[in-house]
Amino acid sequence: MENENKHVQKRLYSLDALRGFDMFWIAGAEGIFVGLASLTGWPIFKWWAGQLEHVPWHGFHFYDMIFPLFLFISGISFPFSLAKRMAMNDSRKSIYKHVISRGLILVLLGILYNNGVSFDFAHLRYGSVLGRIGLAWMFASLIFMNTKLNFRIAWFCALLIGYWVLLLLFPANDLGSTDIFSREGNLTSYVDRLLMPGRLYLGNHDPEGLLSTIPAIGTALLGMLAGEFLLSKYLSDKPLRKVLYMVLVAIVLMIIGKIWNIWFPINKNLWTSSFVCFVGGLSLLLFSIFYLIIDVWGYKKWAFFFVVIGMNPITIYLTERIVNFGSATKFFFGGFISVMPESWAPLIDGLGVTAIAWVFLYILYKKNIFLKI
Repeated sequence: MENENKHVQKRLYSLDALRGFDMFWIAGAEGIFVGLASLTGWPIFKWWAGQLEHVPWHGFHFYDMIFPLFLFISGISFPFSLAKRMAMNDSRKSIYKHVISRGLILVLLGILYNNGVSFDFAHLRYGSVLGRIGLAWMFASLIFMNTKLNFRIAWFCALLIGYWVLLLLFPANDLGSTDIFSREGNLTSYVDRLLMPGRLYLGNHDPEGLLSTIPAIGTALLGMLAGEFLLSKYLSDKPLRKVLYMVLVAIVLMIIGKIWNIWFPINKNLWTSSFVCFVGGLSLLLFSIFYLIIDVWGYKKWAFFFVVIGMNPITIYLTERIVNFGSATKFFFGGFISVMPESWAPLIDGLGVTAIAWVFLYILYKKNIFLKI
């Protein structure tokens, strides 16, 4: 029991680093690579700049995995935090209270992020990234706490297959489309139009709507299954084997996602089941690489840059909405932009935004100030 408790209390440095890597792309890194593409004209940078844009509907770009990767990471963390709280003899009632309150607080923060303080409730957008994370993580946590491994896997499969069947059997006819996976003709968008209050993000569809929360629960649950596997005593003395198994599962999930894409297109807006599998596999593969390099091989120093970001992810997400980092960038880097050729401006601006955001987070890190919910 003593060794198990030590294992429970160990913090995964790789998980903080991967979370920071994920948030890095919305903390200014996008601007850096768009600037590099504009400055150099190199095909590799142009291709990557294109990857830093969302696909309009069907398909996948790297930028489409930023959100689900964060949800997946949140899932990995839960078995560790649950085991720690149980080792501290926390009651199940208090854990339930924490899970539900955290989920609802994230929903409220998401509404606040959407300018909820304007009090224009009729035109307010109620769906949000934070709300999706809160609800999907909350329901996945409740499933995880009340089932054994076999039933957790069964839940994961049922959520994805059930969502697919719903969209197949109940197309939307209100806007006259016959394509059951189009923005106008799918059931998910129809439910949003019918039940979601306020404003929908795309007018007739919201990517963080009600029905698409179902497969998002699967994304969080997949992360929890990965966390449970890491926490288990199975192959605890053979971490390389554990990494190998995770990589194999990741590849299988990506293959399933690509095959399922033939009948159920990979689509972030709908959070399709094929999207859950493909991006879940890619997320697990990324985590396996970070875990291998940082926690198994012990190469940690390079990851500190990302850890600083990863320890305060919600802080930087909310702060970028409230604080104008662009004005700070002009103040500190405007002189460099003015004396350099105009073609350098996007790159310097991207570097400036990233540097200011990172220094802000580093100060919080040094002061041990972390926003936790």
